[in-house]
Amino acid sequence: MRFDYFLLAVNSIRHRKLRSWLTVVGIVIGVAAIISLITISRSLESTLEQQFETFGANRIFVSGKGFQGPGTQSNGLTIEDVETIEKISGIEYVAPGLFRSAEVKYKEETGFTLIGGLPAEQYEKFYADGGLKTTEGRFIQEDEKYVAVIGSRVAEKMFSKEIGVGNKIEINKLNFKVVGVLEEIGNAQDDNQINIPLDAAREVFAEPEKVDMIIAQVKSGTDIPDMQEKIEKALERKRGDTSFEVVTATQILEQINQVLGVMQIVLVGIAAISLLVGAIGIMNSMYTSVLERTKEIGIMKSIGARNPDILWIFLIEAGLIGLVGGVLGSALGTGMALGIGPIAKEAGFPLIVQVEMPVLVLGLLFAFIVGMVSGILPAYQASKMKPVDALRYE
Repeated sequence: MRFDYFLLAVNSIRHRKLRSWLTVVGIVIGVAAIISLITISRSLESTLEQQFETFGANRIFVSGKGFQGPGTQSNGLTIEDVETIEKISGIEYVAPGLFRSAEVKYKEETGFTLIGGLPAEQYEKFYADGGLKTTEGRFIQEDEKYVAVIGSRVAEKMFSKEIGVGNKIEINKLNFKVVGVLEEIGNAQDDNQINIPLDAAREVFAEPEKVDMIIAQVKSGTDIPDMQEKIEKALERKRGDTSFEVVTATQILEQINQVLGVMQIVLVGIAAISLLVGAIGIMNSMYTSVLERTKEIGIMKSIGARNPDILWIFLIEAGLIGLVGGVLGSALGTGMALGIGPIAKEAGFPLIVQVEMPVLVLGLLFAFIVGMVSGILPAYQASKMKPVDALRYE
């Protein structure tokens, strides 16, 4: 019997194709928006997790409370703080860094980008521990000063002509020789960065003592939270204040994921508005269908159809409209998400888009349920019609 209801619903949709497709469009837009946004946000979380696991799993980052990331300045970290951390057991090495934006010139062209300064003797080990390599040349070596290792985007896109190993660049009116080009890291900030020895960075930025960030590489197998607590206590004793922050890569990732989670809720909420509009469209279409088929309802009831039979016919019809919209919307949303991957890579962030089957199934079920819920009132109205009144309807 239920299969007969299904056939009646399909025939009804086929006989009013234009209206049905216009109703479906509303569901398609809503489902596509939700699927694409969820897929992109989850893919972004996954990509960030992979990068942090590779580059900073065993690292602890110390900064002043005024430091909001590379390119900003901190409040008061010095070489004394570096020496304090170096004395803690369980630390493999400590890398103090200066990170500032500066003017860069190459062959009469001028640009601005982030300059990172770390001790020359630690460059090779620092990047090797992060799993990074050079595509050309080598890393900065001990006792070198006016040399630079540049990011992939600096080499290829910052200026009209590519920069290669052996070329000279000028940073704040000081000349540096390029000795290496880093492989693509995967985010615009790092790939646009120029790395120079810390001694040279101090000269470039006129900062003889100050440090923007201290990166502590923890020995393998060491408890990271325990080491974080040791660093906090040691710095607090030495400095006599708490005007610094000690964070792990895991904490940074959690903060980023919290922000992404809030953004995902807001964006999906906005996308759900279009799905609500689609639901209203289904309800309107079903009310119209009930009016058009009033005599048909009267005939079915006069030959024995019960109220639940009429109710199911219209509910299945509304559900089918929602399901078709869900299938098309899921396909469109998936295509949109996959299309973002190449665009993100071109912008300097190789987003690894992962299409998850549970998300697609959820989209289909959600669309089907929205369709059926939208059809409840029209279906209930149709089921309550009296056969005599329905047959008299003009």
